[in-house]
Amino acid sequence: MKDAGILLSIKILSMQYPERYAMRRLVTAAQRGLYEVHPFLELDISEVADPGSIGRYANVLILPTLVINEKVVCSGRRPSLEEVCGWLLEAAATS
Repeated sequence: MKDAGILLSIKILSMQYPERYAMRRLVTAAQRGLYEVHPFLELDISEVADPGSIGRYANVLILPTLVINEKVVCSGRRPSLEEVCGWLLEAAATS
């Protein structure tokens, strides 16, 4: 299976910077953890703080929402590292 060129779009939504920062660290830690399986997995990570833009995906503004390839995978809580790894693997398999 050739994994070269897998690019996932990641959006981290929250009005609070600390929540976005914590989620970004979790997502990048998951990417590092998956390096052995998917060494060419690339993430295009963007942070969204605008309430109107967040509202297109979730009703939660303060707690983080994680969107992978335009699919909301988690909202209103911080997921575990294992959950994020699973979501990244699932998105990579369908990309």
